[in-house]
Amino acid sequence: MKTTKTNWAQFIPLVTVFFFWGFVAASNDILIPVFKKAFHLSQAQSQLVAFTFYIAYTVGSLIYLLISYLIKGDLINRIGYKNSLALGLLISALGTLLFYPAANLGSFPLMLSGLFIVALGFSLQQTVANPLAIVLGPITTGSQRLTMAGGINNLGTTIGPLIVSFAIFGAATSTTTEMSIESVKIPYLILGLAFLLVAILLKFSSLPDKPELEIESDSVESSIRSSSLKYPQLILGMVAIFIYVGVEVATASNLPAYMEKNLGFLTKDIAPYISLYWASMMIGRWTGAVEAFTDKMSTQKILRFVAPYLAFGIFLTVNAIAKHDLTPFYVYALIILVLIGADIASKGNPARMIFIFSGLGIIALIIGMSTTGMISVYAFISVGLFCSTQWPCIFTLALSGLGKHTSQGSSFLIMMIMGGGFVSLLQGYIADIYTIQSSYFIDILCFIYLLFFAWRVSKILKLQGINFDKQISSGH
Repeated sequence: MKTTKTNWAQFIPLVTVFFFWGFVAASNDILIPVFKKAFHLSQAQSQLVAFTFYIAYTVGSLIYLLISYLIKGDLINRIGYKNSLALGLLISALGTLLFYPAANLGSFPLMLSGLFIVALGFSLQQTVANPLAIVLGPITTGSQRLTMAGGINNLGTTIGPLIVSFAIFGAATSTTTEMSIESVKIPYLILGLAFLLVAILLKFSSLPDKPELEIESDSVESSIRSSSLKYPQLILGMVAIFIYVGVEVATASNLPAYMEKNLGFLTKDIAPYISLYWASMMIGRWTGAVEAFTDKMSTQKILRFVAPYLAFGIFLTVNAIAKHDLTPFYVYALIILVLIGADIASKGNPARMIFIFSGLGIIALIIGMSTTGMISVYAFISVGLFCSTQWPCIFTLALSGLGKHTSQGSSFLIMMIMGGGFVSLLQGYIADIYTIQSSYFIDILCFIYLLFFAWRVSKILKLQGINFDKQISSGH
């Protein structure tokens, strides 16, 4: 990769789609308890919202691979990256239109269909945007750039639950089912219009149509192996993405039911806590992205403390505007110090970061399962901090050394986002049989695999001549 610095003129328009993914995904956590009451669903049935949304990513990836096979060429390369992003946004916009008849008819299947089509468009956008974020600058800061894009994603996840919650409960606080469901359609129609506007923006942006998407493009391995599936790091990475998205989504999507059933929260009062969970992802990603901003070690040290509290400040500001009581959230500033320490200890190595953060995720879940009251809630919310940088680290490690197979490998990783649906559904079933609090044991198992992935893949990459400690020291 010849690029020596981040191309901000291209990177900034790209991250708008990352914002949308976060906005919709986090809003689902507000829709789940609303749909559960409105349609009289069990906890497992309510998780069909998450399942439908995330399984669409897999279906979208399979459609992409099938079309590429039929046309005997890569679909995205054929129509161009900008056109692919615009097409993905158009598909998502069509999905939002279904919310209107679904709300009017009070139809749960039609609501799920709308979410499915929205996520189908997201699947195409993700396949294009993730590797694109990595290559719009030097490869040594590719992981940090993807982390930064993830931070914008989590700006959407922080705002999304609050806006959707306000749309449902703000104007009319009546708890009648029909009114709550009816009020869902307006924010999603506005979202559809935003999709169309951004599609036009990206179409006329300076983003490259056919960028060079080869990570470690001079790798000898890439010229020998015939497919991305021949690389053990990709296979392990596919499982890791499935597991990671699973634990990230399941932790948040089962939290409202826990707070309602165990702590007596009203559905309309849960939104700030869901917002804090997703804000935790933003806090962690802004912290992990500081190396993409500057090469100066002294500035990086300062930013490692400034960035997370700036992100936390955004969460507090947004909730202050929404007129929520901020008093319960100030204590979270102390938990953020744990994140900063973990980030410093990882020294920018993606495998080491996954290992440390997964260990802390396990500790947070154990505390959440073994305590009661708000301590358990903050423990579960802090899982967001320790999930925050997992995606870009897994993505970077899984694609390292793939060379010309990078684009294909990316589509296989996006396919595994379905883990968000499967793990949420499994946890929902366990919660129905036992308790919601005990169901979080599933997430501990997920983190144990991520520990194994970090250890194993670092050894595999070293055997292929890829050492991130050396790359990082030479890159900075």
